[in-house]
Amino acid sequence: MSMPFYVAPEQQMKDRADYARKGIARGRSVIVIDYADGILFVAENRSQALHKVSEIYDRIGFAAVGRYNEFENLRIAGIRHADFRGYSYDRSDVTGRALANAYAQLLGTIFSSGGEKPYEVELIVAELGETPETDQIYRLTYDGSVQDEDHYAVMGGSADAIAQTLEEQYATGLGLAAAVQLAVRALESDGAEPRQLGVGSLEVAILDRRRTQPRKFRRIVGPRLAELLAGSAEGTQP
Repeated sequence: MSMPFYVAPEQQMKDRADYARKGIARGRSVIVIDYADGILFVAENRSQALHKVSEIYDRIGFAAVGRYNEFENLRIAGIRHADFRGYSYDRSDVTGRALANAYAQLLGTIFSSGGEKPYEVELIVAELGETPETDQIYRLTYDGSVQDEDHYAVMGGSADAIAQTLEEQYATGLGLAAAVQLAVRALESDGAEPRQLGVGSLEVAILDRRRTQPRKFRRIVGPRLAELLAGSAEGTQP
């Protein structure tokens, strides 16, 4: 009769964390950054169908890296959670903080459960405020930890190197074109060799404070994105 193999709880948690981190690091990076008129999402993503960035609710955006089927399930769950709360109470009761807390509980439960592997995902939930000072950016890791980020957040790939570039070059009150260009420069710094990311390699979206309708999320694609990368369309409406 074989003896059962014992693994200390600390080692088991470490192994699960290492497993999740390795999966996340293989994904290409996403940046979420405050700019003067809203919140900008920029992801390195060559797929036109498998989005890393999406809308959750009127003023709330979602970004993710890692295993696509896992974060897509989380995105759908977040939309259902927001729709149910908005329908049951009021649309103003749907907040980024409440959604981040719901995701944290779910990810924490999955990570600590011994019956299934941890999710290989990191998430960002961003809520547009009435002013730049009231914008909220929450970063959630695979184990359910939540960080309230100031001005920008990075996840996936070589996140530390990208965050260093942002720390050196970010300034409050950036225009949209300047913010897009900064985010792309930071993404291009992810790696030993210099490279250039064009329109076909990027997924870009914004939560736009200037829009009068409740839904603030808009994707930026094609010629409009090319203009922003060239810095020639700073003040026009996307």
